[in-house]
Amino acid sequence: MMAGSKMSVQLAVLVLLSVLLTGAAHAAGPEMDPYKILGVTRSASQAEIKKVYKRLAKEWHPDKNKNPGAEDMFIKITKSYEILSSEDKRANYDRYGQTDDTQPYGGGARYGQRKEGFYFDESFFNFPFNSKNHRDFADSKYTLHFNQYVNDVVPDSYKRPYLIKITSDWCFSCIHIEPVWKEVVQEMETLGVGIGVVDVGYERRLANHLGAHRTPSILGVINGKVTFFHYAVAKEHLRQFVEDLLPQRLVEWVTDKNDLQFLSSWHELNKPHVLLFDQVPVVPLLYKLTAFAYKDYLQFGYVDQGLSETAELQKQFNINTYAPTMLVFKENVDKPADIIQAKGMKKQIIDDFMSNNRFLLVPRLVNQKLFDELCPVKQFHRRRKYCVLLITGDEETFSFGNQAFLSFASTNSKEVVRFSYVYQRLQQPLCDIFMQNKDTAESPAQVVILERRNAAGKALFKPVTAWNGSEEDKQRLLEELERLQKDPSILVHDAMLPELNNEFASMFVIRWIYASYDYLAEVIDDILHNNWREMMPLLSLIFSALFILFGTVVVQAFSDSSEDKQMKPKAKDGTKAENGSPGTGSASSRPPKKNFVEVTELTDITYISNLVKLRPGHMNIVLVLTDASKNILLSKFAKEVYSFTGSMTLHFSFLNIDKHGEWMITLLEYAQDAMQIDADEDDGGSHKMDYTGYVLALNGHKKYLCLFKPVYTGEDLDSKSSEDEGGNSGGRSRSSSRDDHLPRRSNRSRSLSTLQIHHKLDRLGLWMERLMEGTLPRYYIPTWPGLDKITPGK
Repeated sequence: MMAGSKMSVQLAVLVLLSVLLTGAAHAAGPEMDPYKILGVTRSASQAEIKKVYKRLAKEWHPDKNKNPGAEDMFIKITKSYEILSSEDKRANYDRYGQTDDTQPYGGGARYGQRKEGFYFDESFFNFPFNSKNHRDFADSKYTLHFNQYVNDVVPDSYKRPYLIKITSDWCFSCIHIEPVWKEVVQEMETLGVGIGVVDVGYERRLANHLGAHRTPSILGVINGKVTFFHYAVAKEHLRQFVEDLLPQRLVEWVTDKNDLQFLSSWHELNKPHVLLFDQVPVVPLLYKLTAFAYKDYLQFGYVDQGLSETAELQKQFNINTYAPTMLVFKENVDKPADIIQAKGMKKQIIDDFMSNNRFLLVPRLVNQKLFDELCPVKQFHRRRKYCVLLITGDEETFSFGNQAFLSFASTNSKEVVRFSYVYQRLQQPLCDIFMQNKDTAESPAQVVILERRNAAGKALFKPVTAWNGSEEDKQRLLEELERLQKDPSILVHDAMLPELNNEFASMFVIRWIYASYDYLAEVIDDILHNNWREMMPLLSLIFSALFILFGTVVVQAFSDSSEDKQMKPKAKDGTKAENGSPGTGSASSRPPKKNFVEVTELTDITYISNLVKLRPGHMNIVLVLTDASKNILLSKFAKEVYSFTGSMTLHFSFLNIDKHGEWMITLLEYAQDAMQIDADEDDGGSHKMDYTGYVLALNGHKKYLCLFKPVYTGEDLDSKSSEDEGGNSGGRSRSSSRDDHLPRRSNRSRSLSTLQIHHKLDRLGLWMERLMEGTLPRYYIPTWPGLDKITPGK
């Protein structure tokens, strides 16, 4: 009886548990059904689902609905829409009652596989947060890691802006912005904006690097600079945020009044010009993004067809008012070089159009980057690229020949040949090589065909003809191009080409002013939004800079006053040192402060550090002297170069020719240009060259030198012969003729010799100015000769 009662109790308990579990399952099923949550049928279309979702999301949004259960309801609505808006997830739910491939949803246990023993539905523990298993699958392809951001995103941000979302696991607020974020990503990605997602839980280092200290956050990256989004997350706000990231003045508004001025600036800017005709009153974002991506190659303008001020322009180019039209102009401002027209211009079509029109028909070589793109290095035999280069000038006398070269290039364009020109005055080192080191000051224009062989600068070339634009010149050039296609070996000369000067370097100041203006605007914007935590590093930097500046001014003021007092009693000492005190300018002694330059002797010990392994961008200015002229020349040298000692890239040394004469001779033999000049000035080799007073500017990294030769500018009223002697560039002494002088004139001869040596460096200051401007000829050498040999004494 007792056993029967126990069995009845156990049976009753089992029945009760079964009823409770079944009731719980049935209760959970309808509650988590996405169709019932949204109130749509299983046959509802995507348009109906989207319409209902927008209405419910607006109704139950926690910012508008103050009901305590609004947040839970909004999460259910968002999750239900996420399932039903995806065809894969919707089909998975309809078949198995699951929201994805692995996780049951709602009453999915009824459709899933059965398991042995007791089984708890995982949906019982499924919290609707942004956990790893429930993170939106679309975000996975945008996930950024630290190395990826530094190596890929930052360099790419100089061509297009990036929109980055900062999120994390268990981020309740992140779910609220997901629908808007998806819609914005879908639109911006088609326009060319980069997208990124950073999960703070897995990439804390990258989040700290970006300055993101809360989730969710949205930021933009452009030109390597980070800007935070501060407004409500709405599609219109995010679109405007991306547009504000772009620099101003990317696109110029063009009308009938300024169209000719805009198109004619191709020569000054060395770029083709693009005009977009459209009927919208604002510049389309796609066009702005394109202008930013190709800002280094093209100049962009926009024409609003709805304005009466553009009617003549539309009539001139016969523009169709029913579809956007894009024209690209090159050297001919009256006729477009290319045109596209379409109602819905896609990014890929525009990119292809821009890439095919990046260069003028005959662009000018203005920097090394452009030279590398126009005349690429040969990679394969079948991919030979030849450059036809016109060496000319910007004076009026060259204009006819330049126009004739442009006309020839436009009628003889070929895939393997690229036409370009260079101004001899602005790219003198390059032109000296192609013109075979002739005196190019009054040389006529010349055409050269070249082929680059490696990235180090080796090239094969052949001077074709002097160019004045005549029909004979054109015919000769055409014949050479035909021969080149049959026999590439006609390029008989080879040379190492120097790096081109950047002719647009002066525009850096203007770009810096614009960048500073944009940066200050962002700082003010951050201050207005009270984003103090993100502003703390910047404020700390500003206050530190002000403190250092203030401290420097105070210390300088006190130090200047004390030094002025000390200078007065020591004036005589300074005069004495100037006239040649022993050891002046040597490596072991330091001259008095503010009176002399620290000059180091170039020996076999200091040779490696002061020249061979000199840091890139640094130069060593070396004075050549003898034991007899050491004190006089060092004093004069210090005066001439004192104003240039503020540059941290210049180092000053002297070389004793009595010790290292063989090194000087070997160096000038390597620099054949310099030796050719000196040889012309040598009187048949009857006298040994005297390099006293020469100054060498040595660039150890790029292996070139600039040469200063003494020019006598002093006045000698008593003896014209001594003036001629000082004026010769070789600086030869006439010590051999002193035996003919009378003994009573020995003191006079000694003073004349001292005067001559003193005046050898009269023009050194002007030469140093040209050196700093980069306009001096450069003589490249294959390697630096050793300084270990010491010339035997006489």
